[in-house]
Amino acid sequence: MLAELSIRDIVLIEALTIRFDDGLSVLTGETGAGKSILLDSLALALGARGDAGLVRQGANQGQVTAIFELPAVHPLRSEIKDAGIDVDPSEALIFRRVQSGDGRTRAYINDQSVSAGLLQKVGKHLVEIHGQHDERALIETDTHRDLLDAFGQLSSETEHIARLHHDWRAAVRALLTHKARVAEAAKEADYLKASSEELEALAPEEGEETQLAEKRQGMMQAEKIASDLNDAHEVLSGPKSPVPDIASLLRRLERKTEEAPGLLEEANENLGKALDHLAEAQTLIEKAINISDFDNRVLEQTEERLFSLRAASRKFNVPVENLAELAVQMADQLAELDAGEARLIELEKAEGEALAMYDRAALQLSEARKAAADQLVAAVMAELPALKLEKAAFIINQTSDAENRAETGIDTIEFWVQTNPGTRPGPMMKVASGGELSRFLLALKVALADRGSAPTLVFDEIDTGVGGAVADAIGSRLSRLSTKVQVLSVTHAPQVAARAGHHFLISKKTEDADKLATSIVEIDMDKRREELARMLSGATVTDEARAAAAQLLNAG
Repeated sequence: MLAELSIRDIVLIEALTIRFDDGLSVLTGETGAGKSILLDSLALALGARGDAGLVRQGANQGQVTAIFELPAVHPLRSEIKDAGIDVDPSEALIFRRVQSGDGRTRAYINDQSVSAGLLQKVGKHLVEIHGQHDERALIETDTHRDLLDAFGQLSSETEHIARLHHDWRAAVRALLTHKARVAEAAKEADYLKASSEELEALAPEEGEETQLAEKRQGMMQAEKIASDLNDAHEVLSGPKSPVPDIASLLRRLERKTEEAPGLLEEANENLGKALDHLAEAQTLIEKAINISDFDNRVLEQTEERLFSLRAASRKFNVPVENLAELAVQMADQLAELDAGEARLIELEKAEGEALAMYDRAALQLSEARKAAADQLVAAVMAELPALKLEKAAFIINQTSDAENRAETGIDTIEFWVQTNPGTRPGPMMKVASGGELSRFLLALKVALADRGSAPTLVFDEIDTGVGGAVADAIGSRLSRLSTKVQVLSVTHAPQVAARAGHHFLISKKTEDADKLATSIVEIDMDKRREELARMLSGATVTDEARAAAAQLLNAG
């Protein structure tokens, strides 16, 4: 419920704080005292459009703060949390709206900045404002279906139909997507088949390019080494090898050693060592040739494979490492093309089944709404005679279109009225006059009091133009309504004011020679009697009016 409303620098209000309680509270005062300022301030706190004209003259900005007490577990708390606003479950909800003199506004929930749209979205679940010319509540036709569903306690059915609608739409999307893919594949069937066969023959493997490039580089290095080794082997072992000449020379010199003792021994020794080293080098080179074992055919095969992969990469415009993935995709597309008709039949069947389930549930929900509509019409009609609308009729116009499938079902719900027998019924807002509309709305809210109603209802002069028994009937219904929800009523009818649990008096007072201010105070029983007497008699309050006021209070 609305626990407190604080207003600062709005129109004629400099600073004002009002604390509300549950039950029925009325606000009274002379015409022009500032009742509309109070409602405009509350609407601003709930996200209504801002207006620079609301800022009190001489102030740079005005602000309104509304404090709401809610249970720790309440759907609105989850909605606020989903919007990124962190509020402790034990805390009240504090809506604050700052209106600047340049027309700009700022909005806050528990001192966390939010958009005015979020404030409005959440606020409409906390407070409903009803009046003869108010278009923010029940006269919005798109809310009528929700109100009927709440009255008929159809929340589980509406949630079920929303899930079925989601499932059906998902089946439709899957079917359309598959049709599009098959159609696209069919356009390129020949190219797809040839490309898939080419890639299948190529059989690319993940990481193959890197392996082949490394192998080719190693073999090219081996090729260079092998050429040098073969050259060395040719020098040492080929026809031009120096070994035979050195060996022949050594033999001749050895024979000359005896002829010249002490002259050739050391040279012969070194030539022998040279022959030994050359023989050992020849052996090691042959061993190195065997170890390197370079095969030019393997290099050619490696290069051919690598160049084939890179050619395919250029042809299909994908990196070599993605060729394997592309081959799988093309194979899948071919398989999908081949199995397209079978899969299409499966998806068409699934879509048809989902549609049939939705249609059955939508029809059942539509029938349940018809039954709920009959009950709601009966409940509203029972309230009309006492409100001097005994010749009027409340009608729920329900139209169903099985082809117009939505998350909410197939029904369009609109509240209609017929003000007099023989006249044409039509939408409530268009047919009913201001006073009639207020009474229709009151009857409807009484019927919906414990279902589909915000926890706080504000009625703005719904008793205008009526008096006596009708005003008393309005007061009675507001009092009944206040046992279910918090009710605030701006009224000029003493019969209504007498039934309130709390009575607030709105008045203007002169703060200095040229400055007026609006004040709002809760008044006690004696002052209530005086205020009711003023409402009964006008400018001059008589003893008879005071006696009548006392009688009204006792009856209330």
